[in-house]
Amino acid sequence: MMNSPISEPRDTAAFDIHAVMTILQAEMPRYQPPLIEGMGVDQQTPLRILIATVLSLRTKDTLTAQIAPRLFAAADTPATLLALGEERITELIYPVGFYRTKASNIVQICIRLIEQFDGTVPADLDALLSLPGVGRKTANLVLTIGFGLPGICVDTHVHRICNIWGYVQTKTPDATEFALREKLPSEYWIPMNGLLVTLGQNICHPTSPRCSICPIATYCPRIGVTRSR
Repeated sequence: MMNSPISEPRDTAAFDIHAVMTILQAEMPRYQPPLIEGMGVDQQTPLRILIATVLSLRTKDTLTAQIAPRLFAAADTPATLLALGEERITELIYPVGFYRTKASNIVQICIRLIEQFDGTVPADLDALLSLPGVGRKTANLVLTIGFGLPGICVDTHVHRICNIWGYVQTKTPDATEFALREKLPSEYWIPMNGLLVTLGQNICHPTSPRCSICPIATYCPRIGVTRSR
């Protein structure tokens, strides 16, 4: 990986998103991709992405990557998941965080998919948001990776890093999504999440980012960063 010196604070109005994204697209494939991006293309069905993302909330990707395939090996359609029953789903997804709540949500999602959407995952943001336990991050990830439709998936890494860059000035991930919809060039909407999650997991850590080895250090104003390596 290319090393870059820690930069001095820069004018955030001049933040070069094109240069930064070009560098990240070249450098981040060196690292383990996030959970959904790391699934094989044949595994990236809308339903599997939906359920895997629900499982991943407040759970490390390394654990979800073990649990999701175990669940899908037992059932991978709304009907077969529903046939398993909530108790069996609970057993299969243990010990992901809030596994009992997630098992209940999975059952309710499957019921809603069967009753309202003919057993298929809807390719519509509002429809996805109507499903139990599905927030904007999950809905956008299903749209972008599952259907290849425009969307911006913002999790804590994307929210935090975009504010460190000064590219947005927002307080919540949802606010970051809406701000990015206004200014992020459309060609970066889909890859943004995977690139910044990889950056956040491996280099731009929340407590002490590794600025000394960051490939985009010369572009980053490090807003709010008080400790780094």
